[in-house]
Amino acid sequence: MKIFLSFIKPYLSIIDNGVLFRKPFSWFYATIAILNLLWPLYILLISFSNSSLMNNFFLFFLVWLFIAFAGWVSFQIWWNRMLKIEASKEDDEFVVIPIFSHFIQTSGEWFGTWISIVGFGVSLLMAIFLSGENSVSFLKETNLSFIGSFGIAGIIMFPVLGYFIILLTRFLAEQFKALAAIANNTKKD
Repeated sequence: MKIFLSFIKPYLSIIDNGVLFRKPFSWFYATIAILNLLWPLYILLISFSNSSLMNNFFLFFLVWLFIAFAGWVSFQIWWNRMLKIEASKEDDEFVVIPIFSHFIQTSGEWFGTWISIVGFGVSLLMAIFLSGENSVSFLKETNLSFIGSFGIAGIIMFPVLGYFIILLTRFLAEQFKALAAIANNTKKD
């Protein structure tokens, strides 16, 4: 009779202590980290089939270097945060809110950093090497057309935009963490 009533207890314990949520999120973070390393290689591979990009190979290669650097930094962000989410051990009642807020925070750090690096770098290169319609058509071919309409202003605007993305997502994540902390502390009293 005891096994009949307690068979599911280990499974419920994994749910309650958050392991069921932290472990898959750590795998998800690792997957995103690896994809960030592979993305620049994929861009390089598919770009060789675009003959118009090969006409501007030097410029494309410089743009690719910024994308590769952003991919490497992005890998490090996700990998570092994966290790932190694995290391977190919470015995609180509310375990999903901190994990979800951690994901929001990490997503913001990643996207804000990526947009800062690539936006700044590509805006700088476009200001130096191309102008007007030439830069717009080049950016369309590289699927970075969101940068084209800002020109030289993008050199300043994209790092500022990236900063505010990080700030906003960190703010949201901390709101969720604060809510969970208040609820967990109230529950203990």
